[in-house]
Amino acid sequence: MPKNNKLKIFNDPIYGFITIPNSLIFDLIQHKYFQRLRRISQMGLSYLVYPGAHHTRFHHALGSMHLMQKAINVLRFKGVTIAEDEENGLLTAILLHDIGHGPFSHAMEHSIVKAISHEEISLHFMEELNKEFNGSLTLAISIFKGEYPRKFMCQLISSQLDMDRADYLKRDSFYTGVAEGNVNSERLITMLNVKDDKLVVEEKGIYSVEKFLVARRFMYWQVYLHKTGLVAEQLVTRVLKRAKELIELGVNLNCSSALSYFLINGINSKSFDNDTLAIFAKLDDYDIVSALKEWQYHDDFVLGNLCDMIINRDLLRIKFKNKPIKNSDLKLHRDSLINKYGVSHQEADYFVFNGKVRNQGYQNTQQPINILLKSGKIKDILKAADQLNLKALSKPITKYYICYPKKKM
Repeated sequence: MPKNNKLKIFNDPIYGFITIPNSLIFDLIQHKYFQRLRRISQMGLSYLVYPGAHHTRFHHALGSMHLMQKAINVLRFKGVTIAEDEENGLLTAILLHDIGHGPFSHAMEHSIVKAISHEEISLHFMEELNKEFNGSLTLAISIFKGEYPRKFMCQLISSQLDMDRADYLKRDSFYTGVAEGNVNSERLITMLNVKDDKLVVEEKGIYSVEKFLVARRFMYWQVYLHKTGLVAEQLVTRVLKRAKELIELGVNLNCSSALSYFLINGINSKSFDNDTLAIFAKLDDYDIVSALKEWQYHDDFVLGNLCDMIINRDLLRIKFKNKPIKNSDLKLHRDSLINKYGVSHQEADYFVFNGKVRNQGYQNTQQPINILLKSGKIKDILKAADQLNLKALSKPITKYYICYPKKKM
């Protein structure tokens, strides 16, 4: 029988043709854990704002791997030694870096399971795959955890200028149609180098880095923290919270077996074992959407209305303010809801609430982006750049919001 050709090519709308470099990467892509990413939205519920934002974590993972291939080739061309096993480790780590995302990506990161991040779940997946692939992922796991002695490799996976960000900014900009977020990832990668075992950007690439940071700030305010997407995500987390409350009261809710498991059991980082991982691997966006469609007709006032709002995109009103929300404002809207529908104070809190969002374009205290000057010296991008607005990006900006029902529910 002829052997399966594992050196396939993907046609990506962003980069064109993406090649699978070896059989290990092919087998990982083919694995059911990775194929699940086809059913996990890259941008959560942002498609309620930007109709084109229906791309998935599968797209993003392949794109990140493609950029990593380019980065490895660039660094090798510049004399940086990267062994074949290190190359496989880098490609595997970036391919699987988001494999632990739950339904709608970040939207419900701490709702399905408590006190455990998607990075930790990704590590669980990688360790399980490592058993299945006879230790082939050991080096990749070391790089992913930031423990590998060659630090620039860890920076390629996770830093303020990693292959993850280089792909998602360009990809999310493309699918949302927000041109301000478009970055020249290829140009940035071409300017990469390694100095003293740290990832640096050559001086002639400084303006590309500035554009990258400014674009990231725009994307956060205009897309990732868009008020409509924000309130939609809040509603989904509240749906799951209410569902758990009702189940604890003995109410039967129809949903998939995978979703039911996490609603019934309070899973956290300590109880997240291999059996839980196997069930988590069956959970995706479709479980949530199916439940929302079913529960919108439930006779519970809170659950039915919350689900109806999301399914029919008739969301709560949300307003941003520069100062913390006053308790009097919350009370005004809460009392109005209670008087109109006769709901309890606790039930009203599902529809009237406040919160805050924070945006910091650049963090100069955590793994700064270093510029390699022609003189051989290394400078933080803030000191090397001549644009004043770049310094402003390092200052965190916090905005406060209040959510409450429109006149008619």
